[in-house]
Amino acid sequence: MRTHVVDHPLVAHKLTVLRDRETTSPTFRLLTDELVTLLAYEATREVGVQPLEIVTPVTATTGVTMSSPKPLVVPILRAGLGMLDGMMRLLPTAEVGFLGMVRDEGTLLASTYATRLPEDLAGRQCFVLDPMLATGGTLAAAVRLLAERGAGSVVCICLLAAPEGVEHLESELAGLDTPVTVVTAALDERLNDKGYIVPGLGDAGDRLYGIA
Repeated sequence: MRTHVVDHPLVAHKLTVLRDRETTSPTFRLLTDELVTLLAYEATREVGVQPLEIVTPVTATTGVTMSSPKPLVVPILRAGLGMLDGMMRLLPTAEVGFLGMVRDEGTLLASTYATRLPEDLAGRQCFVLDPMLATGGTLAAAVRLLAERGAGSVVCICLLAAPEGVEHLESELAGLDTPVTVVTAALDERLNDKGYIVPGLGDAGDRLYGIA
């Protein structure tokens, strides 16, 4: 597994505003959308393309176009939905699947309550959207599910990651043949005793959509 922390002043600036507890939900949603687009630029660096012959107003030339099968973008409900538009802005032809996963606040273990994915993902490049890589349980379960269905590679895009979560994800996915990359805006200090990232930004789902 490879972890890539995106080092860019615009990423750092937008993340700082997201962290601020005074930032309102509308602003939080807007900045999340913008930040994900910046992260997606790095996350798609190895997206599959193939040659394409075109004719410019001057001459014929060879460019590239997205190759088949199409990439699959998988937001983890519910907070991952807040990242979807920013990702699709860069990959408008990608298909979208959904995973509903919830973490038990007592055991910190993740369970799946909804799945909307193709049964056969052979050769597909999959991009998983989850704002927080905290304990790592949710992402580990999501990546394993995609790998079991034949995903060619999995890139996890997270706003924030904790060292414990990265370590747990590496341990859980050890021996997995599917290449896995984590792209994040920051690797924070630690987890607290409730499994929240410190300094973090709070509960991303609540800050995106409220506590309903």
